Amino acid sequence: MYFDRVLPAALAMVVSLTATATAASAHAHMTAATPAAGSTVTAPRSVTLTFSERLVPAFSSLELSNAAGTRSTVTTTVSEDGRTLIGTLSAPLTTGRYTVHWAIASGDGHRMTGNHVFTVR
Repeated sequence: MYFDRVLPAALAMVVSLTATATAASAHAHMTAATPAAGSTVTAPRSVTLTFSERLVPAFSSLELSNAAGTRSTVTTTVSEDGRTLIGTLSAPLTTGRYTVHWAIASGDGHRMTGNHVFTVR
């Protein structure tokens, strides 16, 4: 009889704590990229990465390099809504394969990094 009351209450508490921990541990993730990963495009003048949460501009950046590892000059800004990282190129990209390397910090202080590749025709 004791277990008939305690067990359901304990189970409810475990489920509640697990759901709260999952929501609290969520991090920003990329929701869109232009150029998109794996795409082939014509000489872009910028690269944009949109995330699920606001970014901390001082700790968010992107770099762009070609297949030989040569970096392009990129000026990085964060959009007004705080969710999009914009890399403006000083010159159009030439034909080839490029890798976007990004690092962000979301409002909860977690740093995330990633990369993706696209091709310029």
